[in-house]
Amino acid sequence: MRDHYRYLIVGAGMAGDAAAHGIRERDPDGTIGVIGREPTAPVTRPALSKKLWTDPEFTEDQIWLPTADTGADLILGTSVTAIDRDAGTVTTDTGAVIGYDRLLLATSGHPTPLGLPESGRVLYYRTYRDYERLRELSGQGRHVVVVGGGYIGTELAAALVQNDTRVTLVFPDEVLTASTFPAALAERVERRFTEAGVELLPGARVSGGESTADGVRVELEDGRVIEADAAVIGTGITVETGLAEAAGLTLGDSGIRVDDQLRSSDERIWVAGDAAEYPDRILGRRRVEHVDHAQESGTVAGRNLAGAGEPYTHTPYYYSDLFELGYEAVGALDSSLATVEDWTTPFEEGVVYYLAEDGSGVAGVLLWNVWDATDAARRVIAEQTDVSADALRGLIG
Repeated sequence: MRDHYRYLIVGAGMAGDAAAHGIRERDPDGTIGVIGREPTAPVTRPALSKKLWTDPEFTEDQIWLPTADTGADLILGTSVTAIDRDAGTVTTDTGAVIGYDRLLLATSGHPTPLGLPESGRVLYYRTYRDYERLRELSGQGRHVVVVGGGYIGTELAAALVQNDTRVTLVFPDEVLTASTFPAALAERVERRFTEAGVELLPGARVSGGESTADGVRVELEDGRVIEADAAVIGTGITVETGLAEAAGLTLGDSGIRVDDQLRSSDERIWVAGDAAEYPDRILGRRRVEHVDHAQESGTVAGRNLAGAGEPYTHTPYYYSDLFELGYEAVGALDSSLATVEDWTTPFEEGVVYYLAEDGSGVAGVLLWNVWDATDAARRVIAEQTDVSADALRGLIG
């Protein structure tokens, strides 16, 4: 570890890795430091809830990102506790003070806490170490409680039940994925989980519980108690903005506010990935927590640290895989919005258009088992003003 870097990246995730490579596209020699809270090198994080469980040809040695190939110093197992913008330094939890010419905040967030204390058998699922521990606690008919009906919760429940694990899935919706998908599609997804053997506890929330050397006891608000070998929590993150706020950077409604080049209110500090609240050219100012955005914004931010001066014009997509069901999406997936459904095969392959509240256009597009169509989805959101069923059906297919 040096005491000063030309480029210093805080966050050793997928955005930080992409940024290091983006820097190298413009500057082959400038020193790069990457500080990461986790003790392991950057990983392909989506694999932790998908491919490592479901694809026998995908192995653990494939998850590691080649950050070190850029020549960056990886400073791992370390957190940044303060930024001194005047001095151009950061302070770490080890007491080290590291200087920078250009700084990138590629931080993410902390898992949203529940009433269950984190322990060896209660995992707030986020890291490669969490994956390793969950592997130890699952399989061989063991019982795992999964909390959360969103992306991570549903992916983990599907992954575990396919790996000889008894799964109980606790989620607040009355129907699994009902807040995201139209009613009939949500019912189809829920039925697939039930057919796979997942025990579903809809309309349920965790109130507390305890962990022992032998298992966990999960208490629900309605008084029910679940005893299992482990509990894994997939209820999302609380994005990290405290470091930026303490340094006096401008915050937005949900993250750290940046301009179209991903630069913060400080001309020497950029933000990429989960924490960046950026002006999307199609969808307006927003914050995104998905891998496509992490990689694309990280690359652009890295290039801009090295002087490119490029706008970030990418509108990210996101995706999930649940058993044989899979989808990609752009924009808002909110079941409270009116929708137009265009099925090739009902609930097996098709496109769902989510309409803007004011009826002026399309707010989001769900591509259900439809692939290589995200550019078309972006065009529809950017350009389509006639949102009648006749106008939308057949636009993508």
